[in-house]
Amino acid sequence: MTTARDTLRIAAAHEIFRIALEGLADRMQDSLLRAACSVVAREGMDCAAALFLPDGRVLAQASSLPLLLGGMIPAVRGILDRFPATSMQDDDGYLQNDPWSGGTHLPDIIIVRPVRVQDRTVALAATILHHQDVGGLAAGSVPPDAREIFQEGLRIPPVQWRRSGTEDAGIAAILAANSRAPDLLRGDLGAQWAAASLGAREVGGLVQSMGATAFAAASDALIGHARRMTEDALGRLHDGVAVAEDALDGDGLSDAPVPLRVTLRKSGGGEQPRLEIDFEGSSPQTQGPVNAAPSGLVAAAFAVLRHLAPDAPANHGMLAPITLKLPDGSVVNPRFPAAVNARTATVKLACNAMLAALSRLGEPEDAVASNGGVAVVLSAGGQDDAGRNWFFTEIIASGSGGGPAGPGVPGISTDVSNARNVPVEMLEIAAPIRVETTMRRRGSGGAGLHPGGDGVRRVYRLLEGSATVSYRGERHTRGAAGAQGGSDGAPSAAFIERHNGTVETLASKARFVWNAGDRLIIETAAGGGWRAPGHHPEQGV
Repeated sequence: MTTARDTLRIAAAHEIFRIALEGLADRMQDSLLRAACSVVAREGMDCAAALFLPDGRVLAQASSLPLLLGGMIPAVRGILDRFPATSMQDDDGYLQNDPWSGGTHLPDIIIVRPVRVQDRTVALAATILHHQDVGGLAAGSVPPDAREIFQEGLRIPPVQWRRSGTEDAGIAAILAANSRAPDLLRGDLGAQWAAASLGAREVGGLVQSMGATAFAAASDALIGHARRMTEDALGRLHDGVAVAEDALDGDGLSDAPVPLRVTLRKSGGGEQPRLEIDFEGSSPQTQGPVNAAPSGLVAAAFAVLRHLAPDAPANHGMLAPITLKLPDGSVVNPRFPAAVNARTATVKLACNAMLAALSRLGEPEDAVASNGGVAVVLSAGGQDDAGRNWFFTEIIASGSGGGPAGPGVPGISTDVSNARNVPVEMLEIAAPIRVETTMRRRGSGGAGLHPGGDGVRRVYRLLEGSATVSYRGERHTRGAAGAQGGSDGAPSAAFIERHNGTVETLASKARFVWNAGDRLIIETAAGGGWRAPGHHPEQGV
């Protein structure tokens, strides 16, 4: 019979092991941020680190971007399908970015290094980083008008990139030859390898101190612990069916809305809870690049589960009680050779829809308004007057929705996003621009007893030369929905103010030429408001 003392002892052992692993993953993340060369990675934190077991189960994640952390799960699986853990040797390294092998989009390259103890692979250290440029139609490799994957850059299937620590010269040459910024690419790959190597050393030391058998048993127990905590949280939801819908502004080539529909089916009561997440009814895959590879929807589902069970260890056990259904040939599971670079908005709105549906399986008063639902990706590359090439990519946040706990937060990354604000000084060092305005877009949050968080306003002026800009936004046509009588948040907007005074309104996905003297103005969507202004709880819903 298990006593209360036994239960506490087991829980303490889980927590100690968890803290050790998550602390190690965070040190990998810190190493990535210190060594990365690209502004978007070093300052914007568009990178992530995690630890896996040899069978592909995620064991621990750093505190970074949910979009990348969850997306690594299918990507590691894709590498293991080509290179089983039993075939890996000391100091080997593997990489890929292929959306049809578990990858996300082409700028996100994942690197895996095995953790070897006594001639056995006992774990995997993995890193992922958004690289500044891997070829394709436009600088930054995120062309919003791409029609197929071949226009988006270099697609790399799972390959062995290092043998006994030595980089494959042929693969390195291919990578560099296909980038407009080969030095940044080499530097960021080196940062990824250094972080993975740190993880491999520290996990190896932990395994040696515990013993391989004890480490494997503790890992299985921690994953089981996460599963039970997730099931407990699911068990508190009502059994039933909930549907939520949203739509993208367009696919980059057409302004026709791209619908997203998710159906959640909760069953099993509190004893054996199950959650089916079904995207049947979503748009067929699009010609433009808003299609999301399945890895993005795995990341969104993982983020929703972390919202539901925030205290559970962020490992593979969280995924055990769910079934994810992604219709073949749809915008959330496109067939080759679909364009996919602009998948961020799709994944964010899918995550928002899942959260909205989830709230309908709980208590009505707990429902929160929608987040702004946009993480603008601004990627620019050009030449200054001296003929020097420059590049930068920036991610711009929106606002979170209001809820029963309080108002939304302005200018914050939400749901699957967790990017950092890039300091103005870093952008002005990277490119011949002046950031004339960076501010909260006051009053843009949806009105309510608890208003939505405001969006962000950024104004940039190009000082010299010219550039090509890829702008990937969302929510230009309608704002984030309010909840329980709260108002919708303000939609996004973007303009290019030419040096001669003419103003051009940008669509939510656009590629354009930026000339010296032109101002680029970006205003991101705000969160929805919660409950009607002036409402008081004693008045009822």
